[in-house]
Amino acid sequence: MNKKNQPEICPTIVPRRFYNCTLNEKFLYTSFLLLAGLGYLMALAYLYTSFDGIDGKPGLSVEDVAENYYGNRSGTRLESALRGPMASYIEVEQRNHVVEWLKSGALQADYERIIKPMFDERCVMCHSPDSGLQIPDFTSYEGIKLVANVDTGVSLHSLMKVSHIHLFGIALVAFAIGLVFRFALLPAWFQYTLTLLPFVAIFIDIAAWFLTKWDPIYAYTVIIAGGLLGLSWALQILISLYQIWFLRCRPGAPCNDK
Repeated sequence: MNKKNQPEICPTIVPRRFYNCTLNEKFLYTSFLLLAGLGYLMALAYLYTSFDGIDGKPGLSVEDVAENYYGNRSGTRLESALRGPMASYIEVEQRNHVVEWLKSGALQADYERIIKPMFDERCVMCHSPDSGLQIPDFTSYEGIKLVANVDTGVSLHSLMKVSHIHLFGIALVAFAIGLVFRFALLPAWFQYTLTLLPFVAIFIDIAAWFLTKWDPIYAYTVIIAGGLLGLSWALQILISLYQIWFLRCRPGAPCNDK
């Protein structure tokens, strides 16, 4: 047979493993994985402190997640904030006065007499145009009235803003962790599943934000997807760190790149 017509035969490719990596590579991968893991733990702490108490009860719960996205349709945005992320900035007795004022109709006369002195003391340092922060203006009754309405949760505009940041940012982190994890020596099906799982979990998690905005039952999906993301990253990081420093080439196996 003419050599030109002979079919090409792909050479056997031996995948690189962590025991093939140089010491410099091992330090590089270890440093990145440790910082990525620490970053994820800090993100969990931030989520806990952001969602804790939104439903008016201590601790993080499904109801907290649901109220963040769906809102508290029986309450106001201001009440939800005072019971949740802003709870530490105002005393309990003062918060009760504000909630009582909101439930009584948020009248301007009561605002000038009761609410304004408390807000001037506790809130206007940040909630004013002079602060430069993109948050409600509490220096006037008109500004407070804008958040003294029914709480429908985070706005669609804010969801889209946060979503595209998370899709870009978390996808890049998942890609970088996956690049390191590909050197792990594992059953193929398990490695493929664990590599793909973070990307699937990210998509489901963010899609569930919008679904929870429509129906609070999807808050369970948010929590499950977040748990799958954390579990998959924890396994990838821990397996990689173990194999970087403790995996040795098996007897009879090719241990050098070809």
